[in-house]
Amino acid sequence: MKLKLKIWRQKNAADAGAMVSYDIDGVSPDMSFLEMLDTLNEKLILDGEDPVAFDHDCREGICGSCGVVINGEAHGPEQTTACQLHMRAFSDGEEIIIEPWRAAPFPVIKDLVVNRSAFDRIIGAGGYITAPTGSAPEGNSTRIPKPDADEAFANATCIGCGACVAACPNGSASLFVSAKVTHLNLLPQGQPERESRVLNMVEQMDAEGFGGCTNTGMCTVSCPKEIPFVSIANLNKEYRRAVKSGRKG
Repeated sequence: MKLKLKIWRQKNAADAGAMVSYDIDGVSPDMSFLEMLDTLNEKLILDGEDPVAFDHDCREGICGSCGVVINGEAHGPEQTTACQLHMRAFSDGEEIIIEPWRAAPFPVIKDLVVNRSAFDRIIGAGGYITAPTGSAPEGNSTRIPKPDADEAFANATCIGCGACVAACPNGSASLFVSAKVTHLNLLPQGQPERESRVLNMVEQMDAEGFGGCTNTGMCTVSCPKEIPFVSIANLNKEYRRAVKSGRKG
């Protein structure tokens, strides 16, 4: 396959940045999108040019490190991570536009790499449980209704990639926060911080500068782990409950 790439290049956070065009040939349809970028970088290095910086780690759709906007869509045309997107999703001769996540709380570090530490600070505000130290309890000692376990697991699959923020016209992190709150608040282990968790995480989300949710649903469409849209409704319910109780840790 032969492709024309238009990639956002930015030397550092202070640089204005610009789109730069590249032609690439010999791309296999079986390559992942990141392998295609690797191929481009090999060519750039041989030509004495600076390679394109992009985030990646496990390349198995698990870690949430990779994340780029491809032709205006977070992670590209399929509901998966960029590392699991294959070049067979594109046509020979196609032009592909590649940009970083676009959100004020995710400032660009270089090229396609953004700083997602805002998510870490939200997790630090309440995305944890209090657990006594010592040996692990017996696996079946705490019974959890299967519907609760299933819903908690569905939300626990969130990998924190940030696609929901990049896809949202408001730059909202509501789906990310709702996944973390729903996951922990459904389980017995999460009950001690139930009220303080949602209050503190929402407060931190607002402090980071994320936009508000207006129910456009673009977050769930782009989420590679298919976090359900109803989780945001649950976040709002948990928030109202916590405000009513007046508990904040």
